[in-house]
Amino acid sequence: MGDPLESPTARILAEQERYYRARAPEYDDWWFRRGRYDHGPDVNARWFSDAAAAEAALERFDVAGRVLEIACGTGQWTARLARRADHVTALDTSPEVLELARRRVGESNVSYVRADVFAWEPDAPYDVCFFGFWLSHVPEERFGAFWERVGRALGPGGRVFFIDSLPSEVASAVDHRLPEQGAETMLRRLADGREYTIVKRFHEPEALERRLSELGWDVEVDTTPEFFLYGAGSREG
Repeated sequence: MGDPLESPTARILAEQERYYRARAPEYDDWWFRRGRYDHGPDVNARWFSDAAAAEAALERFDVAGRVLEIACGTGQWTARLARRADHVTALDTSPEVLELARRRVGESNVSYVRADVFAWEPDAPYDVCFFGFWLSHVPEERFGAFWERVGRALGPGGRVFFIDSLPSEVASAVDHRLPEQGAETMLRRLADGREYTIVKRFHEPEALERRLSELGWDVEVDTTPEFFLYGAGSREG
């Protein structure tokens, strides 16, 4: 059992960490539409079309210099960043996914760091901060502090790029259900039936732009036709 003195948010984040550690062996099934994430040829084709559009947006962003990747997962985006960056610091809390990322992306310009995203502090300025499918796992209680940390990680002229999910009943596993509108958490199930409650927040593009502007960021948020949103920008001023 968790520490009774822990906040509800801290307990859910701890459960979220356990979920992604346990999910590591099957994580890529989601991106490649395998097993429980296969919704049939038509839906899968739309998914891959949207994925290509999100990847193209990252290419247009033109990653360069020193890059910080927050919540790198199994390295699907790390590989793309490493092709353009001078150096990538790939950060994740799960040793299981970091090991998979190392196997996928072993380039000499990538360093892997295991750390709590909400506690880690940069030791040098970065030119780019990237996070793929992480922002939706940041609870409202820690949203502002997270963006302050991103700001501290970036040097003068530093830029941010992120990709995340739009709400869709056919984006996740066939045995997952979307949370109610406005809810912060979602029940996730592994292939072996184990269940975990995690943070899952679906952001509306215009509202997210406004919120980030209030926090001192100039970020333009766009969407693919069905499955993803992405944003790019920098600190105002």
